[in-house]
Amino acid sequence: MHIVLLNIAHPAIGSRVPDDHLPPLGLLMIGGALLDAGHRVELIDGDLENLSRHALVARAAAIGPEVAMFGHSGSSSAQPLVSAAARALRDACPRTRIVYGGVHPTYYWRELLASDPWLDAIVRGEGERGVVALLDAWERGADLASVAGLAFRKGGLPHATAPARMIADLESIRAGWELIDLKRYSYWGGRRAVVMQFSRGCPHPCTYCGQTGFWTRWRRRDPKKFAAEIAWLHRVHGVELINLADENPTSSRRAWKEFCEAMIAQNVPVAIVGSTRADDIVRDADLLPLYRKAGVIRWLMGTENTDEETLRLVKKGGATTKDREAIRLLRAHGMVSLATWVAGFQDETLGSLWRQFRNLRAADPDQIQALYVTPHRWTPFYREAAERRVLVADRTRWDYKHQVLATRLPAPVLFLAVKLIEVAMQTRPKALYRTFLERDPERRHAMRWYARIGRRVWFREVFEFLRDGRRLAQGPTLAALHGAPQDGEAMAHALAKREAATLRAAA
Repeated sequence: MHIVLLNIAHPAIGSRVPDDHLPPLGLLMIGGALLDAGHRVELIDGDLENLSRHALVARAAAIGPEVAMFGHSGSSSAQPLVSAAARALRDACPRTRIVYGGVHPTYYWRELLASDPWLDAIVRGEGERGVVALLDAWERGADLASVAGLAFRKGGLPHATAPARMIADLESIRAGWELIDLKRYSYWGGRRAVVMQFSRGCPHPCTYCGQTGFWTRWRRRDPKKFAAEIAWLHRVHGVELINLADENPTSSRRAWKEFCEAMIAQNVPVAIVGSTRADDIVRDADLLPLYRKAGVIRWLMGTENTDEETLRLVKKGGATTKDREAIRLLRAHGMVSLATWVAGFQDETLGSLWRQFRNLRAADPDQIQALYVTPHRWTPFYREAAERRVLVADRTRWDYKHQVLATRLPAPVLFLAVKLIEVAMQTRPKALYRTFLERDPERRHAMRWYARIGRRVWFREVFEFLRDGRRLAQGPTLAALHGAPQDGEAMAHALAKREAATLRAAA
């Protein structure tokens, strides 16, 4: 079949302000599976080209595909845009079947199939096997009820099949790099870059995160094969930087050590950035020279909050002392630390924000990213926050960079406090010294590039806040707006129930 994969242009500041853009890994993974199954596949990256909805649909309509597939890494905040584009595509190409996949549609399949009649099917959970099975069923004229991991209409009503089994062997799937021109993608200040995954999932039960529920359990690729693919991307396509999409690539000390050694053996000048936990950095204190030699230059660490009570509330499993030690260790071994700090978990006061700022300053991260808690229905935190008032109902703002839950402080006061904390952290003497006088050229480049992007984003966020009139004076509760919690429907739980039922039937 002839398939077009569509990546909509997201209006988020993180997508529109930077000059760099990374390729859509999720769609590339779907594309790789479809290509290997013998389908004809094309990808239109509207986010890279900043295509309007009409331009995106016109490009797709000119191709005239049999099937169009939508997906986006900013799953919930992209949903209204995907729905609008899918509707326009159905009007332009009434015979094209439209498929939607990702984290948000995995859980909101009932609502989407009821509200979006132009959607023909939703692929739930990991999509690489599901899309191939779906197209095979359509080609054979088979009943979709026989395909696991789908949602569609049956008798005019939304219906979901049993969840698909997780992909245990990540080497059995691949990214369809041939679908894009790698020269057009960059990061880190113009360096040719791609997004990759060494692992999927995370073994930690943080209440605000849906990784454990969606990916079911932590799995990884073969370290040597992963390093070989990175080396191939560099030697054949000139890729200079790898941005790891993993939540926790260092979960296995042994596997990560093997990967670092394999990267060193490949001897390619590729920089690696990604996210990990402070606990793993401290655990691997003796391996950090290998990290750096393998190309790791920056780790984003989800410190989330500097208040110990809040960390216990969200079951982060870490501690501020570990965060500080991890930051110190990274700096000692030539790597940059980027700490995320999240506002809105509880009812902050000016006093609590001042204490958090002091703790951040004491932790001394090289870079900071300030975010707002964004509750998703499939996470345990949603259940805890169900009766809190919603400040912004527009789902395109549910992107972690906009305050969506009301707190004790008025929204302008919290916004001002967050912006001042960012300024104070990025302009403190230590940060300025590292930005302008750092001796290591790679670290100096990292600091200067982030400072340039940060300035542009900061002013854009202030401008957007001042002109944005979508905040609600007395919004509905979270539960009233988005419905009952779904953490019990997480894919991990659904698969466990399915396997238990299979065992009972066998007995």
